[in-house]
Amino acid sequence: MNLPIYMDNASTTRTDPRVVEAMLPYFTEIYGNSASRNHAFGWAAEAGVDRAREQAASLIGAGPKEIVWTSGSTESNNLAIKGAAQMYAKAPVGEKGRGHIITCIIEHKAVLDPCKRLERDGFDVTYLEPGSNGIVTADLVRAAMRDDTILVTIMWANNEIGTINDIRSIGAVCREHGAVFHTDATQWVGKMPTDVERDNVDLMSWSSHKIYGPGGVGALYVRRRRPRVRLQAQLDGGGHERGMRSGTLNVPGIVGFGAACEICENEMESEGERLLALRLKMENELKGLMDVVEVNGHAEQRLPHLTNISFGFVEGESLMMGIKDIACSSGSACTSASLEPSYVLKGLGLGDELAHSSLRLSLGRWSTEEEVDFAIKSIHEAVEHLRVLSPLYDLHNEGIDITKIVWQSH
Repeated sequence: MNLPIYMDNASTTRTDPRVVEAMLPYFTEIYGNSASRNHAFGWAAEAGVDRAREQAASLIGAGPKEIVWTSGSTESNNLAIKGAAQMYAKAPVGEKGRGHIITCIIEHKAVLDPCKRLERDGFDVTYLEPGSNGIVTADLVRAAMRDDTILVTIMWANNEIGTINDIRSIGAVCREHGAVFHTDATQWVGKMPTDVERDNVDLMSWSSHKIYGPGGVGALYVRRRRPRVRLQAQLDGGGHERGMRSGTLNVPGIVGFGAACEICENEMESEGERLLALRLKMENELKGLMDVVEVNGHAEQRLPHLTNISFGFVEGESLMMGIKDIACSSGSACTSASLEPSYVLKGLGLGDELAHSSLRLSLGRWSTEEEVDFAIKSIHEAVEHLRVLSPLYDLHNEGIDITKIVWQSH
């Protein structure tokens, strides 16, 4: 086992060597522009892109023409949310009452920030609160529906706590009300079975670097029939991707993305079973070794490879320093530079103390049982060391409920 060990696969994954092998010819041999339709170099590049489109579509139960290439999930989310809102708006630009959008307070910032932008543009946004288990139910969505609801955007699986929403039922509610349904499936696709037809999805975002493909490449599924979903483009240029996303395609990256999708489709089931066993081992042993250890989110309705654990009476940044040989995070990679407690954990109702003392540990294709054993030992030792220094933990051991202590300031 080499140190440090990597347990931050929810942030990004190592590119699979098989993916790299598929990409290599497209750097030095098949290097044409896929939009160049008048010579062999362009035709060969286009063939590689078309093959990747088929591989990506197969993974999610879609048609190849329903795949739009982007630079990653952030761009896919922006194109889906802004593009749909602007296309189905009820009032002109600059006016209030342009339409109603439903999302959730624990969505990724790549969903929340576009929704906030649309609020400034005259749209009305409802932010659902999922409750302590982190699950957004179809009933929550149904209760928030209005006559002017045009778009619902709810993530498939949460990036910090791994909880899984009932996307199929939420999609059915959207169908009943004639609202477009988008899901950010960045943490879901490639890890769990996906069928956009069965699951009533209209728009879906996912990213290559979360499924052992190269960074800087993403995709957006856009439904073509029953119903056909239309989007207003966010990038204007050469009319690429059927006018939805202009820009010269990253052919090597797209080829790699397609290869990654095919590998996931073939190995997803066995990989998920192995990672679930390792995740449960880590959770159960840490809870058995220490008290005041909480696994955040729904107890069972969670991704197999991701866990978020709070350790009471321990400061999160100090804990991260104490386990420097383990690459993990204290929240989303996109917000981990902030010293504020995770807004996702706060959205579940956790207090600042527990929200500050959480670790997100996410396993991947190359995680081993030896690494899990090392992580358990390292985390246990670090938590015990920090608790020795905590007077609040001493009070807890004396049976004092510190939440009821009234602190005096001078």
